Amino acid sequence: MARNMTAGIVADGAFKVLLAAVFGLGAVQVGRQLGVAPWLMICCGVALLICGEAEIRLVRRRPARTFTRLMIGYDTGWVLTAVVGLLLARGGSSAGGEVWIGYQVLAPLMFAAVLSRGPESRAPESSAPEGPASENPARKS
Repeated sequence: MARNMTAGIVADGAFKVLLAAVFGLGAVQVGRQLGVAPWLMICCGVALLICGEAEIRLVRRRPARTFTRLMIGYDTGWVLTAVVGLLLARGGSSAGGEVWIGYQVLAPLMFAAVLSRGPESRAPESSAPEGPASENPARKS
């Protein structure tokens, strides 16, 4: 995987971890601004932390194509729910923040689950796979 792709994936995960900290530590203040209960902000922070950690931990173990597809899907949903949230708020509804934060509770957990169960990257030719399957069958007695 190219270095810039790896750096981009790690940066995406790090941004989620940073946003998790903001949402978790500022649950009352940020929640008040968005019209969202603090407990929902904390749930959102936990979900983002799980997803960001999974991205960073699995960056070398999953194909870049898997990350790219997941990030495109996640970010598309993020933009769409932000637009819906803004339209609701503009129309006088108090549900705009809940729609947007609700997405950010569910989508990161789905992202992390799909990423965790996704296909393994092919091991570089210079390194042998780990585990019992890597043992030389000729050596077995």
